[in-house]
Amino acid sequence: MLRALYVDLDGTLLGPGASLLAGADGSFSLDGVRALQACARAGVEVVICSGRRQSSVAEDARLMGQRSYIFELGAGLMLDGELEWLTGDCVPSPEAGTIHQQIAASGAPERLLEAFTGRLEYHVPWSNGREVSHLFRGQVERDQADAVLADGHDWLRLVDNGVMAPRGAGFVDYGLSDEVVRVHGYHLVPAVASKARAIARHMQNRGYSRDECIACGDSREDMDAAEVVGAFWMMRNGLNADPTLSAEVTRVGARVTFESFGAGVYEAVVTTLAEG
Repeated sequence: MLRALYVDLDGTLLGPGASLLAGADGSFSLDGVRALQACARAGVEVVICSGRRQSSVAEDARLMGQRSYIFELGAGLMLDGELEWLTGDCVPSPEAGTIHQQIAASGAPERLLEAFTGRLEYHVPWSNGREVSHLFRGQVERDQADAVLADGHDWLRLVDNGVMAPRGAGFVDYGLSDEVVRVHGYHLVPAVASKARAIARHMQNRGYSRDECIACGDSREDMDAAEVVGAFWMMRNGLNADPTLSAEVTRVGARVTFESFGAGVYEAVVTTLAEG
């Protein structure tokens, strides 16, 4: 029995331009809505798992009629109106401020920007108004970022949240060097925070077993959910955008959809229900 779908927003349930009603080619599509409808008819709980700020995810969850959601890459879990921070000892407080402010005060963002000049920058304007993560764009190697943070900032990690719109797409002005060809989105978060951990926490609260849950996503960070759910579905568009994910897909045993974006989520849901 399928009881829960954990689904990413951008690049997964949402099509180009972050629209629920856009297909892979940009034309009008109801496939994402059909995926939600199929879950509702089968009694499957849908839980949004996104890197977006809480206010944005909360509004999307309300529009889709969902009671729970995961925001800022697993830093927070909202379950039936109750918020749980999954950031270890780093939590908001009147004295220390928000988690975002605590990360800023540590000096880690400046260290990364200095170490990767021309290859990393804040993802404005979406980096503004966040409660937890510092949101960047660029192209850096994870082991190099880990090495920078190892010196005094090992309580943080820089998470690759997938390929973004290509340069020249028009909707954002990149200030990166010409060496950066494939632009990724990165989140600087407390090291203990992850989508997989938040999903596991939600499953524990609901009493869901691993084989009763699936997850859908388009990035390397999303794929970590394969450790806690019965099946992880990688969206075709995610693999097309970043072919380096192929090895990771094989390693974790992820399933790859034939379709992209909302149509891929619909494919994953319907296929899982049919197989069950």
